Amino acid sequence: MLKVGLTGGIGAGKSEVSRLFVSYGAVLIDADKIAREVVEPGTPGLAAIVEAFGEGVLTAEGTLDRPKLGSLVFADAERLATLNAIVHPLVGARSAELERLAGPEDVVVHDVPLLAENGLAPLYDLVVVVDASAGTRLDRLVRIRGMSEEEARNRMAAQATAEQRRAVADLVIDNDGPLDALEPQVRKVWEQLRERAAESR
Repeated sequence: MLKVGLTGGIGAGKSEVSRLFVSYGAVLIDADKIAREVVEPGTPGLAAIVEAFGEGVLTAEGTLDRPKLGSLVFADAERLATLNAIVHPLVGARSAELERLAGPEDVVVHDVPLLAENGLAPLYDLVVVVDASAGTRLDRLVRIRGMSEEEARNRMAAQATAEQRRAVADLVIDNDGPLDALEPQVRKVWEQLRERAAESR
């Protein structure tokens, strides 16, 4: 089994790269998806968040109000650290559980947005970084995701710099251009991953 860490700044196009990897046969473990699962109603994760941040972070239905929580933590490093200390161990445990289900010949891609920020590179055989310029990412967040420019800039500022991500990268996918320029790059990286997986067996 080859364990790959996939990361990239918000708006860089990591989700599209994940989707392509899955279409080629990768086993995907999506940290963001797991992070949502571990704070669903009735979970110890949600109870811990309410204890730390108060009932105000819940919707009327009792689910986590993500925009409300986001507005509290993204501009406050201490509160963000508190949230991470609750969620990350739960995500790590669930990710390990899913990884154990993969076969020995599989390429297991861990989609981890905050890989560089949390010093997680040593957990993987290889780290793939999806990169795009700050201007491109800002444009995508405002135009495609509908964020205000201020919110987009805050989200970007709360993450590692491109240099910090590149420092932990074994392979870099440049996604500054149009979507049709991305697929050939991702396929090339996939072929390298398959080769590495075969060598490790």
